[in-house]
Amino acid sequence: MKFSKDKLILVLILLLAATFRFYNINWDSGHQLHPDERAILMAVDKLKFPNNVNYFLSPQSSWNPKFFAYGSFPMYLLRVTGDSLSVLDPTLSHYPSLHLVGRVLSALADLFSVFLIYKIARKLFNTPSGLLAAFFYTISVLPIQLSHFFAVDTLLTCFTLATLYSLLRFYEKPSLTRSLMVGFLFGLALATKISAVVLILSIGLTLTADFLLIFMKSPHKIKHWLPLMPASIKRILTHGVAIVLVTFLTFAFFEPYALIDFQSFWSQTLQQSELTKNPFYFPYTLQYVGKIPYIYELKNVFFWGLGPVLGTLAFSGLIYFTFLIFKKERNSQFAKEFIIFVFFLSYLIVVGRFSVGFMRYMLPLYPLLALFAALLVYRIIVSIQSKNTRIVVGYLFLVISVIWPLTFLNIYTRNNTRVDATFWIRQNIPVGKVIAIEHWDDGLPLAIQSNYQMLTLNLYDPDTEMKWAQINTQLQQADYVIIASNRLYTPLLKLTDCRSLPINSCFPMTATYYKNLFAGNSPFQKVAEFTNYPNIPIFNIPINDESADESFTVYDHPKVMIFKKR
Repeated sequence: MKFSKDKLILVLILLLAATFRFYNINWDSGHQLHPDERAILMAVDKLKFPNNVNYFLSPQSSWNPKFFAYGSFPMYLLRVTGDSLSVLDPTLSHYPSLHLVGRVLSALADLFSVFLIYKIARKLFNTPSGLLAAFFYTISVLPIQLSHFFAVDTLLTCFTLATLYSLLRFYEKPSLTRSLMVGFLFGLALATKISAVVLILSIGLTLTADFLLIFMKSPHKIKHWLPLMPASIKRILTHGVAIVLVTFLTFAFFEPYALIDFQSFWSQTLQQSELTKNPFYFPYTLQYVGKIPYIYELKNVFFWGLGPVLGTLAFSGLIYFTFLIFKKERNSQFAKEFIIFVFFLSYLIVVGRFSVGFMRYMLPLYPLLALFAALLVYRIIVSIQSKNTRIVVGYLFLVISVIWPLTFLNIYTRNNTRVDATFWIRQNIPVGKVIAIEHWDDGLPLAIQSNYQMLTLNLYDPDTEMKWAQINTQLQQADYVIIASNRLYTPLLKLTDCRSLPINSCFPMTATYYKNLFAGNSPFQKVAEFTNYPNIPIFNIPINDESADESFTVYDHPKVMIFKKR
């Protein structure tokens, strides 16, 4: 009876997770407003499986995505799924509708992550902790948001969790089958995004765990741990080689052109690596100039990705979990918890020190933060003596923690701000008028730009007299200026200290332009503004999230401003 009740609760949690993740999955009304999603879709749209083996093995193959900023497996998965669904609707295999297939896959991957964190927490602790962990991840805002996009983050998180769960199972009962499964899942994770390489530390720890446990208990007593070395070495060689071999074969199968077209793969991988070290590398990463490593990431996790309530529980749970780890007796339970802890810590250390801090980079840690929160809440609840008080406290946690995801989900109950701005433009700006838009951002109006004379302001260009001579000429011609998001003005308003910034990366004139525009001291005045902030339900209180990482707002609810020449 108890098992049936737990199973029912898990099903209800999964239904809630599915509701949050699939709700208004066509949030941009078919306009593909996520740039990373667009880049993947354009690569997938060109993929065609070749009939000729020699052609397949060529770098010029039509099955080569020629796009290695992400792994190839998500692209092949989307291509095969879209083609399979085309028997129901032919448009689902091509660019206009393929994004909907991708978003469904993204949501399904994150839904499976909910189930996996339940399994991991249950294996480490108990069933109630597993249910709480699944619930806390269900209501985490960033996973809900990223499930509405087809990038690779939800898939990466899913395969990362699956690899960790397989490691726990392997540690409990080592076998060749389980080591092969670890290698397969790790290979899929790598073929999804190369940053999954951080899992190597947890894999190595799992293989050597028993020997390390004895060594930690008696570091100075060679007679206790030296006899275990042959068995440990044999275990590493047998299962380690199996894991390495299957990982390589899986990666080669699902990302074959990393080997066949190694030059392109390595060149783009180095480019992505450079991006993580240099915020000046691309214009759209200028927002990260001056980013404080770790603090920036954790701040966004706390205030926006989880929300203050769940964030407090998660970080308090992390501290509590860390305390238990170092206090716990060095036994098999310690080893399993340490495998998870090592991944969490190593991933945070590696990714948190990047010079850029897109919120999605931290997604693989969100399920584990949910696990830490679950452990803490469970221990608090069971420590309460009164059954009635426990019930009241439990429901209180439930109600309070669900407010933030409902607040965020409110943005999907309304049109995207760029869609609303396009309606306004169609109704209020006469055909043929001259509209100035910003480069490196989605141009407005959507789909009907041919009705107007469009000028592009190259505001990311170095602040030279030549740049501003051209922009001033364009502004003289323009009837309207449209700012589609904060992508440009947020970083450019800050980059004004030319003594401390690299050459061509200082924008004092651009900052002055924005200040005058926003203060009403330019030839243009604001005539329309479109916002769609998260809104606390029932009380209808908007939460201004413009201080969040740009990637949290710029895709699905950016602030749009329209200025008209006086």
